[in-house]
Amino acid sequence: MDLGLKGKLALVSGSTAGIGFAIATTLAREGARVVINGRTAERVKTAAERIRMELRGAEVTEVAADLGTAEGISKLIEQVPTADILVNNLGIFDIKPFLEIPDSEWQRFFEVNVMSGVRLTRHYLPGMLERKWGRVIFISSESGQQIPAEMVHYGMTKTAQIAIARGVAESFAASGVTVNSVLVGPTASEGAGDFVQSMAKSRGVSPAQIEKEFFESARPSSLLKRFESTEEIAAIVAFVASTQSAGINGAAVRADGGVIRSIL
Repeated sequence: MDLGLKGKLALVSGSTAGIGFAIATTLAREGARVVINGRTAERVKTAAERIRMELRGAEVTEVAADLGTAEGISKLIEQVPTADILVNNLGIFDIKPFLEIPDSEWQRFFEVNVMSGVRLTRHYLPGMLERKWGRVIFISSESGQQIPAEMVHYGMTKTAQIAIARGVAESFAASGVTVNSVLVGPTASEGAGDFVQSMAKSRGVSPAQIEKEFFESARPSSLLKRFESTEEIAAIVAFVASTQSAGINGAAVRADGGVIRSIL
């Protein structure tokens, strides 16, 4: 299937590693021009070079900016004034009991995970509406519907993304622009991989054992019973970003490996 992405300009926030990098690579493979973003120029350059090495002729723009701040957003916008596809992937997480999460952490999580996407969407959406075509995608999580007790502040931000995507889609019906969230399940991203390796080392067991125990105790409702690969998530995001996905709008697209039990 031709996803119709050739020549489209796609901005993926937080795309130097993990899910964001996989999304940027997949979009580039489909012929899109991609913008790689991260906080440091070194990581951004490394990620961009990896894509150029794998995909000869890929058009990759590098922008080092901290999109968890309004200043960082302004820096990126100055270098990339328009986009056809916006993937709000930037996000942080941390495991911490609710009673130990201070105000500053709630605010930091909201600023990075939610406001980065709000600010980017607010800037790029008008151009999409003017051109009568565009895709805005918020990378949310199954944690937005099944809030994890071990990181309530993270779950809160993922729920917020789902609400924002639906609300913005409602605001611009029949515009040619779709706005969706993708609910990602437990994924073998850089952060998750580091956590599994650390736990395995501290307990003297294999990473495979930690993964098995995770799905037995923390995510027992998973139907996949393993971590999804970043490439599997990227393939779903690429379709939602495509010209073939006009019928998907205002949706919370599940890519959660069957963790969410509700059928609605």
